[in-house]
Amino acid sequence: MSAAAVLARASRGVARNGALSGFRAQQTYSQRIPALSALARYYASGKFPDHSIISMPALSPTMTSGNIGAWQKKPGDTLTAGEVLVEIETDKAQMDFEFQDEGVLAKILRDSGEKDVGIGNPIAVMVEDAADVEKFADFTIEDAGGDKGKPAEDKKGGQEAAESSEPPASGSGTAPPAAEESKPAAQETESSGEKLQTVLDRESVSPAAKKLALEKGVAISKVKGTGPNGAVSVKDVEKAASSGGAAGGAGAAVPAAAGAPAAATYEDIPASSMRKTIASRLQQSMNQNPHYFVASTISVGKLMKLRQALNAQADGKYKLSVNDFLIKAVACAARKVPAANSSWREDGGNVMIRQHNAVDVSVAVATPVGLMTPIVKNVMGTGLESISSQIKELGKRARDGKLKPEEYQGGTITISNMGMNDAIDRFTAVINPPQACIIAVGAVKKVAIPSETEDGGVEWDDQMVITGSFDHKVVDGAVGGEFMKELKSVIENPLNMVL
Repeated sequence: MSAAAVLARASRGVARNGALSGFRAQQTYSQRIPALSALARYYASGKFPDHSIISMPALSPTMTSGNIGAWQKKPGDTLTAGEVLVEIETDKAQMDFEFQDEGVLAKILRDSGEKDVGIGNPIAVMVEDAADVEKFADFTIEDAGGDKGKPAEDKKGGQEAAESSEPPASGSGTAPPAAEESKPAAQETESSGEKLQTVLDRESVSPAAKKLALEKGVAISKVKGTGPNGAVSVKDVEKAASSGGAAGGAGAAVPAAAGAPAAATYEDIPASSMRKTIASRLQQSMNQNPHYFVASTISVGKLMKLRQALNAQADGKYKLSVNDFLIKAVACAARKVPAANSSWREDGGNVMIRQHNAVDVSVAVATPVGLMTPIVKNVMGTGLESISSQIKELGKRARDGKLKPEEYQGGTITISNMGMNDAIDRFTAVINPPQACIIAVGAVKKVAIPSETEDGGVEWDDQMVITGSFDHKVVDGAVGGEFMKELKSVIENPLNMVL
């Protein structure tokens, strides 16, 4: 065992007759969290020898639960400091859980693919002696102290529940129930003796249940509620729909009589943790940030010629893209109009506008699991060659799900470029909070313009439409227009970028 591991273990407090509460490290911006933050020590009992419980760590500042990916170790394998134990999908990306202690993996408590495992809940067992591994064959999560909390979907009112909960019936409730379970539902309203109410006035039906009943053609008046005070839940509607006996119409009985259920006309795709986070943040941005949009048609003819000249003399060392120039141009404009490089902050009852000295440009990158925004930091102090290499490296790791939190959190202004799609003339983008500005870039188009020669006529120019989205809490309309004016000037005169 290394000296570092000995010191780490010595630093953990001990207590008999039960588990020690694991030392939970503060949420950090590191991609790999030491396993020390997820260990709890148990002493020998009548059934199991001395062991340590490895729990789900916090791998990002906003993470409250994670999905178990591929285990890199199996029971009986030796654990060494610095090795990856398991891949974990957070609310942001697929990340490696790098272990920082030494021992032997005795039991895996959470299989690959298990979802929404809360922070601090047990995921594996570690022992010091390999001979003890077989003694943990029957070890369960309950033996580890059980889960420390219910899944997010059982907690109502919390922000995480709003971001990531699925309807209660989206799991096991989709299986058709036994026929006898649905029969009381059809008889309940006939013998209840309750005052007749319209379906919409019936307060014991949740809005989600009403919506689902309309979609599936289920008569809520004939569904027996199993919730508090007989409330009808989504699960009750799912059961009624799958039984085929609650639709209420003669036509609804035809598929049941034929014995062949109607073919599904849709496919439900479970939302990943990252997709839930994206949805929550963008919805929050649209609801809380008063967006306004300013568009400008900009000539990029000179920029394209400068790019071609620089790439021609690169000797293969680099290949600059139009986006590399635009990132630099956004930073130049932000320095001249610093209000666009600001953010709205609320802290302890204090409201402020934070104006950033450095321009850290977040660059929108499409990945298989959703949109990521890796950051090119201090763009004003970075050359085009370095910007290009950073974007290529960050973009690749974003698509592979290997970005570190500090590489996609903390930007001051964002650029989203859809110019690679010739069908996109222009678009508007949603602000990435707490930032106050995002720049949306359309495709480069050949446009006929009046010729400046004495002969007159027309000539062709390369142009694009760039649209700025601004948060009116931070950036007034005239200021947003001034920013777009500066951005247009820098792009149309690209040599100004090097001044």
